[in-house]
Amino acid sequence: MTVLSELHQDHLNLNKLLAVLGNKLDQLKQGEMPNFVLLGDAVDYISNYADAYHHPREDKLYSYFKETDCPELVEAIELCSAEHKNLKRLSDELIESVDSILHDSVVPMDQFTARLEHFLEHQIEHLNLEEGTLFPLLDEIATEQQWQEVEKLLPKMDDPLFSEKQKQRYIGLYTELLQELR
Repeated sequence: MTVLSELHQDHLNLNKLLAVLGNKLDQLKQGEMPNFVLLGDAVDYISNYADAYHHPREDKLYSYFKETDCPELVEAIELCSAEHKNLKRLSDELIESVDSILHDSVVPMDQFTARLEHFLEHQIEHLNLEEGTLFPLLDEIATEQQWQEVEKLLPKMDDPLFSEKQKQRYIGLYTELLQELR
């Protein structure tokens, strides 16, 4: 499996999770209370896997190709790196809000709903940038030798939700994913 196909698979998995969060957002907009523990697990996964492993892995990949002669790629890389920082901030804010709700603090649901919606919009826009612009440009300009060099530079980690070595913490979330995706 190539680096881009591994990252693409992460994006497919993340999209599944974002769809579940989108369903939770719809529930909130209809006045229903979703399972905030599962919602918290989903955001925790995004923070612990996407923000702590997936995005740094992409950043190393992009850094490797940043000195290219392709201005469009350089611009997309700079935008994407800035988005990674913003997505981390949005994840942290959403985790804080979910934690507050789970600890019975008063959190106005309209503010929480807006924060979740904002988070989802930015995640989806970011995935579209990478899948629609960055990955095709990288695929076009990178040589086989460059891919081999990059492969050696990038860390490897099992996905704690979608791999065979699933973390116990995410079993409930995985079950919810299976139910919602039927």
